[in-house]
Amino acid sequence: MTTQARLSDPLGQGPELPYPAGWFCVALSHELARGAVATRRFMGEDVVVYRTRSGAAHAVRPYCPHLGAHFGVGGTVEGELLVCPFHRFGFATDGMCVRTPDGPPPRARVAHHHLRERNGMLFVWHGHDDAPPAWELPDTLGANAAPTAWWATDVTSHPQEIIENIADYRHLSALHQQAMREVAPPKPDGPLLHLRLRIAPERFPRGGEPFGDQKVLLAGLGVLCTELPLPRLGLLFHVWSLPTPTGPWRSRLRFATACTVTDPKRLPGSGLATLRTALTRSAAQGVHRLALRIVKQDLPIWNTKRYEARPRLAPGDEAIGQYRRWARQFYPTG
Repeated sequence: MTTQARLSDPLGQGPELPYPAGWFCVALSHELARGAVATRRFMGEDVVVYRTRSGAAHAVRPYCPHLGAHFGVGGTVEGELLVCPFHRFGFATDGMCVRTPDGPPPRARVAHHHLRERNGMLFVWHGHDDAPPAWELPDTLGANAAPTAWWATDVTSHPQEIIENIADYRHLSALHQQAMREVAPPKPDGPLLHLRLRIAPERFPRGGEPFGDQKVLLAGLGVLCTELPLPRLGLLFHVWSLPTPTGPWRSRLRFATACTVTDPKRLPGSGLATLRTALTRSAAQGVHRLALRIVKQDLPIWNTKRYEARPRLAPGDEAIGQYRRWARQFYPTG
């Protein structure tokens, strides 16, 4: 993977941003069945993901080291082996060629990406100069919930610009008519950034606030997870925004939602597993539609805005400055 690739401002007027280091989602788990092989764009190149018959997911560089065939175009999985479509050479999960149809295998290895499967999603690591993972995805990410509602689109933008929206409180009311206030300032924790937000009371003048405080966790520039509690019904919603660079100033944005039960006594019929599953799926779909409506309002802005390296921030924009200072750690120094 090239490490100094630059993501140029699409308008050709602003500075450039490198591909950031970190974990980035390349697929949802349900998209990769046992024995399946798929190709995804990642940092300007293809990455091939596959799942062995035992259920383990792996990510590799796309080209067979024998004679260069693309694993994602006709490649297959046989047991625990990834099989090249050109000459049927088989590669073990450690990358080594261990089988050929007609003789001893060559000393060849296919290069692997570091991959983690969390919360029903597949994350691949990108490090500068091919460095191994410097940190791990937190275990608290989404409380082990897996999405039951999802959506994806291509965006003409950089992950830093997309994720920055969560720190831009002013745009929430100006663009989305959603009053929001900060409960606690952004709290950096190495590659993680924690925020706490609250929908302002004037948003719900009659019935009060249906939602509790939102906990927001950023894990690098590729993962934004929001926990949105609904105390009245004993529910907790998990909303993920997952931008992955696919090329110069291009990202694949995956958006996913899940719902879990925190207080079964408040949810009628939640003692029955099948009914609880149906209720939480339906609730997740509802919140997903509401959140997606907001995201779609952002798309025209993301697709046409220019990156300002030195923005003229106004009073009330302090969280944006804090976010950008935290984001610097994911780029190469010097």
